[in-house]
Amino acid sequence: MSMLSHAPCTSRTLFTAMTLSVAVFVTGCASTPPPTSQLAVAQQAVNSADTARSAEFAPLELRTAREKLLQAEQANLEKDYDRARELAEQAEWDARVAERKAQAEKAKRGLESARQGTQELREESLRRVQ
Repeated sequence: MSMLSHAPCTSRTLFTAMTLSVAVFVTGCASTPPPTSQLAVAQQAVNSADTARSAEFAPLELRTAREKLLQAEQANLEKDYDRARELAEQAEWDARVAERKAQAEKAKRGLESARQGTQELREESLRRVQ
């Protein structure tokens, strides 16, 4: 038997093992960075939905987006970055749905107003002909 196989741990071996353990720990902790950009994108989407008057035309979707954004911000403060990222993405999409729904409703109302105007013009021109 070789004496090397039963050699006690040297300080160099111990230092190498500790360094490796710290590196693995730090890498594991740093693997999920804070979702700073995703939170900003979600906030911008909520702001755009507000500008599109989603509170009037898509209140449920806008409320859901705001709630998820608040939950994402809370998860971020708690350093639960995976959950924060997921909630921020959901908030962004909910806000985009609210914005599109508001835009569609405004377009629908605009179309109805144009139809009403066209009908009034027809009726007026028929009165003039008679």
